[in-house]
Amino acid sequence: MRDVLALILSGGGGERLGVLCAERAVSALPFGGKYRVIDFVLSNCCHSGVTRVGVLAQHAPASLNDHIGAGRPWDLDRRQGGVTILQPYQTRSHAGWYRGTADAIAQNWDWIEEHHPERVLILSGDHIVRMDYRPLVAAHLQREAAVTVAVTKVPAHEAHRFGMVHVERSGRIRSIEEKPQRTDAALANMGIYLFETERLAEMLRARPVDMVLDVLRPQVAAGQRVYAHEFNGYWEDVGTVASYYRANLELVRPHPRLVLHDSRWPILTRDEERPPVWLGDDAGIEDGLVANGCRIEGHVRRSILFPGVHVGPGAEIEESIIMADTRIEGGARIQHAILDKYVKVGERAVIGEGNGMESAGLEDLAGLSIVGKDTWIEHDARVERPSSIGVGGRYEDLTGKHLAAGGTVPNRRWFEEMR
Repeated sequence: MRDVLALILSGGGGERLGVLCAERAVSALPFGGKYRVIDFVLSNCCHSGVTRVGVLAQHAPASLNDHIGAGRPWDLDRRQGGVTILQPYQTRSHAGWYRGTADAIAQNWDWIEEHHPERVLILSGDHIVRMDYRPLVAAHLQREAAVTVAVTKVPAHEAHRFGMVHVERSGRIRSIEEKPQRTDAALANMGIYLFETERLAEMLRARPVDMVLDVLRPQVAAGQRVYAHEFNGYWEDVGTVASYYRANLELVRPHPRLVLHDSRWPILTRDEERPPVWLGDDAGIEDGLVANGCRIEGHVRRSILFPGVHVGPGAEIEESIIMADTRIEGGARIQHAILDKYVKVGERAVIGEGNGMESAGLEDLAGLSIVGKDTWIEHDARVERPSSIGVGGRYEDLTGKHLAAGGTVPNRRWFEEMR
């Protein structure tokens, strides 16, 4: 794998994740109680022996930069190789912002050439996947492919979310459909591509915008040696609230598809120095993931708690995701909700009540209540679902301490606190 350089596409803004990605990239989104989404692809690189990694970031990159740092948790803090964050920049010759996935790679071609890789492995930083990249590379070499695309089987009702790939018996890709409403293809494009470097350079000279529409599909149509590599392990695109919520809550099932405690392929992350979990006399946890630093005095059922969450006496949390350093006061009830970092929920407040029936314009909320980070929910307040409260929401944003189903509160900008 010494001849392979990895590029992780992490510039996505996560529009369908709403307030959860208002101030962070999808790849920086917390997942599974202690991880970030990008931890999975970085861990895959580490375990697969890929030691030269570039992370292409654009949307709200501060959280991502802070999390990755020098790359030490993934053994990427090294003199030769290591990890580099590649953000858009302006020069006299180009305007800066990445126009798309292919353009992001083209704008950083000088950096790629400095490493002289024989092959470039392009990865998505927005997916949860446990994958050894070495079999993909081996298949690519055996077939003498110009490009190899990782694919996986998806249910027919999910096909409209992905690029669907038609593959010949030989493994050669016949065509790619981008998010078709109907298709007989069963294999989805995983957003993982292995290119011969010289061939990729040729493709990028025309300054294409999108990797699939402007690079892969023309290569397939031209009859180039573009092959599929089928992957049968765990893969989940968490680009929507529904898929993100589902993938997290699957982790608290008795037999989850994604096993986080497998010592043969551990998911590496920047660990936080927190004390052990503290449980009060009346605390109860049923089918939950609870991270270090949490203090539990109430009851947690089928939920995920990130580091530093405090659940007060008599408080109840059910089928919810509670992110770091959120404080839930006594008697509060949280159900079918996602609470971002630093949220404060007052005594006896109720979040997520109701039947979650879809409201016009709020289909992306998947019937949940979403509360942005740094929000303050006053005591005795009621937030029905589906609903969304933006980053920095305050109690005065809720009329009469009540947000009805279908209600939304916009993000509060930092300068509004200065008035």
